[in-house]
Amino acid sequence: MAVYAQNRKARFDYDILETFQTGIVLYGFEVKSVRAGRVDLKDSYITVKNNELWLLNAKIYPLQPKN
Repeated sequence: MAVYAQNRKARFDYDILETFQTGIVLYGFEVKSVRAGRVDLKDSYITVKNNELWLLNAKIYPLQPKN
């Protein structure tokens, strides 16, 4: 599985006790933006609801249209 975005600073700011490898559901335009590196995980975090992991506060910026 390819890694397109990482919050490297989180390993310095927090003690990581456990890691998970998961997938994520995205729309087509979001996939293109993530592959282009237009994602920000700086203030994002994971929460568990109903035995599911939820990514909150992640920012996926739209691609600029090419003229």
